[in-house]
Amino acid sequence: MENITALQQLSVATFRETYEAYNTQEDMQHHLSTHFNATQLSTEINSPHISYYIAFRQDTPIGYIRLNTGPAQTDLKDQNTLEIERIYVLQQFQGLKAGQLLLDKAIAVAREKNADFIWLGVWTKNEKAQGFYHKQGFVPFGQHIFRLGADEQMDILMKRDI
Repeated sequence: MENITALQQLSVATFRETYEAYNTQEDMQHHLSTHFNATQLSTEINSPHISYYIAFRQDTPIGYIRLNTGPAQTDLKDQNTLEIERIYVLQQFQGLKAGQLLLDKAIAVAREKNADFIWLGVWTKNEKAQGFYHKQGFVPFGQHIFRLGADEQMDILMKRDI
């Protein structure tokens, strides 16, 4: 349960930092309570198709990544692909290469699973993240809607061959 509590605190904090200024309090609260409650996270952690990895600085969790395979993927659900559904680092620790380490872990997992490519969705308004993914060899290949509460937001789908 300790890992779930750390993951829950990290998930809520990073999501708030990234999106709170752009969304209503109602939409944020709905999303946080639906996706980051202990029961939901426990179910995800125990799924054979979902993996979480947490980055630490000393004993402090500073970022995390959620990887989806097969039916847990939000769009493709292909057996030969791996989705990065979430990759977040607390703002105060950005610039320390934690995001790079988490992405490297995702690439290593994709290689272990013999995935053809790794993919993700990134919000059209998150230009900083888009720039990071471009530098890592990701290219756009489509779009999908990300629902945050009652608000439908557009994500750019990006992929990188393994």
